Amino acid sequence: MSERIPENVAEKLREIVVQHNELAAQLLDTEVLTDYRKVTSLSIKKAAIAPLVEQFSEYETALAQEQECEEVIKGDDQELAAMAKEELLELDKTLSVLTEQIQKQLVTADEQSVGSVILEVRAGVGGDEAVLWASDLEDMYKRYAGIRGWKIEDMGGSKTAILCIAGEGVWTNLGFESGTHQVKRVPETETQGRVHTSTATVAVLPEPEEIEVDLDPNDVKESITTSTGPGGQNVNKVATAVHLIHEPSGIEVRMQDTKSQAQNREKAWKLLRARLFEIQKAKIDAERAEARNSMIGSGSRAEKIRTYRYKDNLIVDHRISGNYNLGDVMSGNMQPMIDQLIEAETAQRLAEL
Repeated sequence: MSERIPENVAEKLREIVVQHNELAAQLLDTEVLTDYRKVTSLSIKKAAIAPLVEQFSEYETALAQEQECEEVIKGDDQELAAMAKEELLELDKTLSVLTEQIQKQLVTADEQSVGSVILEVRAGVGGDEAVLWASDLEDMYKRYAGIRGWKIEDMGGSKTAILCIAGEGVWTNLGFESGTHQVKRVPETETQGRVHTSTATVAVLPEPEEIEVDLDPNDVKESITTSTGPGGQNVNKVATAVHLIHEPSGIEVRMQDTKSQAQNREKAWKLLRARLFEIQKAKIDAERAEARNSMIGSGSRAEKIRTYRYKDNLIVDHRISGNYNLGDVMSGNMQPMIDQLIEAETAQRLAEL
């Protein structure tokens, strides 16, 4: 007999079935249906676990059929017993495949349920070339998001590019991008043809719902100022820029992307919640996986996760084996590389079950 789903894992799956049914019920609620954002959020969460629920239902049906066949084999009817033995072999294969599929789905279910992320790209070492490199990375992510059909909202930023990207599977796929991206290429301003090394850091923050973040508005100091440009001069006579300070953590957010104070406030609070969520999530992850050595998906900005070699037209991701065509990836065709990262991470998590 092949491997079966352990009982503790089966209990978790039954909880997910209950969660799926609750989400389905909420999506039929007339009050919920009038709230577009709520419908989108619930639909993404339901879609994330729907395949898992369907496969577990198939698994339980096959398991019941297996038990029936075993009972028939114990009986006196030899002809039925022979048929049951043949069916048992097929059921064993089916259960083996379903067990593997379900466990893979289970370890990525939480990521699949996150339907929106905030992606920040910041220039690292390398002066002007680092700024250009950060801009190139931003364009790469926009192209990839476009290919995936995700919604992109540019939240502005002067020294840091900030994008809000929403869609099914967005955290599962982009969660691996956090870290330091190193580029080796000849800058446009280089007259001697020398290869320079520059970096940019990327942070991908799952955008949490308000209820998921431990945030007391009374802990936030908010001030409204006029927008400032290079050198600190005022570029607006009307006070529309929003400055938030979360006093317990010291996190600061400034937003002056639009001329609307209300829009800037909404974006600033959204970014503050995401940054605070990142800190809270990091503490929980550290407690759960203190001894874990895998670099994949840990999100530390200090890690050099990838090197982009323009001279060789290739990309090396330092967490997995294999090189990738630089031109393809920069044009947005990131999926083959990301699929390998997901596969490696899934294998790691399965080993920890």
